[in-house]
Amino acid sequence: MGLLQFRKEAARAPRAGAMAAFVQGYSMEVMPRTAEKVADFRALLPAGTRVYIAHLDGTPIGDMVATARRLRDEGFSPMPHFPARSIPDAATLQDWITRYSDEAGVTEGLILAGGIPQPRGDFHSSMQLLETGLFDKAGFTRLHVAGHPEGSRDIDPDGGEANMMAALGWKQAFAQRTDAEMAIITQFAFEAGPVIAWADRVRAAGVDLPIHIGVAGPAKLQTLVKYAIACGVGPSLAVLQRRARDVSKLVMPFTPDAFLGDLAQAAATRTDFPIQGVHFFPLGGIKTNAAWLAGHGLAPAQET
Repeated sequence: MGLLQFRKEAARAPRAGAMAAFVQGYSMEVMPRTAEKVADFRALLPAGTRVYIAHLDGTPIGDMVATARRLRDEGFSPMPHFPARSIPDAATLQDWITRYSDEAGVTEGLILAGGIPQPRGDFHSSMQLLETGLFDKAGFTRLHVAGHPEGSRDIDPDGGEANMMAALGWKQAFAQRTDAEMAIITQFAFEAGPVIAWADRVRAAGVDLPIHIGVAGPAKLQTLVKYAIACGVGPSLAVLQRRARDVSKLVMPFTPDAFLGDLAQAAATRTDFPIQGVHFFPLGGIKTNAAWLAGHGLAPAQET
């Protein structure tokens, strides 16, 4: 029994080390209202971490800019969302960009369609925002766009991915004619195999933008199921459903160890692995996510 346990621990150690290396350099997502609950992000995240600021429809731009300024002041790289369907016109987009730049030193943005079904005004897609040229004029150096490993009925109503791949191809071409660095940031998922297969199809379609995979941070199972359904997570939702059938695991928080471990293992065996980064959605809370990262050797580099 002791020898068997030793072998299990020996096998687990390299996998844990590979996962920590794979996750290194991760990004995190916050909202203004969740950021308010954090006394000091320097106690939770490594200095320089890219922090995306989710812009839920109806959030005042002043709250978004204040959160970005605070993150910048604490030594992080704020990347606010620019949801096309929530932006009524080019004048509003220009105002947002100017405020972020002048008041918070922002030079990065996640450009996406947004989660509401009907546009508030002139824009309905991320491509329309990019086409304005306003980000280039403002000197934005990094523009990320959304990816959907499990598809999006909003983009492809038939359940396929033809429209999604065409949109990524357009964004690839846009990246080639602008100075901004671009990358794909994906929705979260729970199963590595389908995610890797999707990333391989993106590469096969001729899109070589870096892919940062979305990961749901540790949370109660019920919380993850709620967010997964709300966000349109598809096939890998079965992972949570299988766990829900195990009564012994219902009271235990779900963690991304298995998902990230599988991705890290695949990355270690392929020289052409298409996923370059990890982005955390802290669905169980930022502090919970940070504690999980610290438990895997990814604690902040500085103390406060």
